Amino acid sequence: MAEITAAMVKELRESTGAGMMDCKNALSETDGDFDKAVQLLREKGLGKAAKKADRLAAEGLVSVKVNDDFSSVTITEINSETDFVAKNDQFISLTKDTTAHIQNNSLQSVEELHSSMINGVKFEEYLKSQIATIGENLVVRRFATLKSSANGVVNGYIHTNGRIGVIIAAACDSAEIASKSRDFLKQICMHIAAMKPSYLSYEELDLSFVESEYKALVAELEKENEERRRLKDPNKPELKIPKFASRKQLSEEILKQAEEDIKAELKAQGKPEKIWDNIIPGKMNSFIADNSQLDSKLTLMGQFYVMDDKKTIEQVIAEKEKELGGKIKIVEFIRFEVGEGLEKKTEDFAAEVAAQL
Repeated sequence: MAEITAAMVKELRESTGAGMMDCKNALSETDGDFDKAVQLLREKGLGKAAKKADRLAAEGLVSVKVNDDFSSVTITEINSETDFVAKNDQFISLTKDTTAHIQNNSLQSVEELHSSMINGVKFEEYLKSQIATIGENLVVRRFATLKSSANGVVNGYIHTNGRIGVIIAAACDSAEIASKSRDFLKQICMHIAAMKPSYLSYEELDLSFVESEYKALVAELEKENEERRRLKDPNKPELKIPKFASRKQLSEEILKQAEEDIKAELKAQGKPEKIWDNIIPGKMNSFIADNSQLDSKLTLMGQFYVMDDKKTIEQVIAEKEKELGGKIKIVEFIRFEVGEGLEKKTEDFAAEVAAQL
């Protein structure tokens, strides 16, 4: 059995909002595994998903470069020790030059980058000279490049703070549609930057993961309903508990049964059968929305658009396709946020960067 320290309890409590003893018990039950403890608390309705940002410790910038014909886009994260250096003009130039170098030379890994030649010297030596001039340890932590296929298009976006960047690739049915889609794709990147989807669509979700998240969702809703019953606020009725969490679970049989249930309801209400076709699609959409709440949290296609929260990204893309007269299929997106995935194992980030070097 792992030793459960006060620091572990404190971190779990700050991340999930659960009570101290609940956190201690969850850590004990999961042998000190942070992520399993988070999930256990959620399934008991005692905590929310861990706030990953609370576990980050990094400074630096994300850089994005789109080539002239929108056929290639590269994103790079370079870490520094302090926010002060991250705002330094020389450091900003370093991030842009490095991203351009990666794209121009089709580099695939950090190791390949360090071995490549830039301005007549190995990149590793070039970076060391930048470190000596700027006066802080600097780390090219990660990068990625997306390229378009035939009739495809890519684009990217950097948030104003320079800490969040997104790149995206789409396939279209003609070069004309691809060209007309460029600005639209940048808007989708802005949405991704703000809403942090983890997956492209529900099709990428693992069924066992969906079933586990469904338990947490139900526990969360039931906890909220307990509070609503206690407050007895007529403006806050009890929330409906869904039967499912994702379209991943909605088989053809389930959708067919839902439609039959809607027809039975309309018949019981005395609605004339000749108007059912006008009512059923809307009710089916509501059924799917109610039973795919996980998709609206985690998947790009299932999220509601930040610029029009009455429509999902899937619906917004369909409208754009109709407007342009052609198909736009999002193939892939990549979102970088400075420090993402670096845990606060130490308050001394300088040592953390040095360890990476």
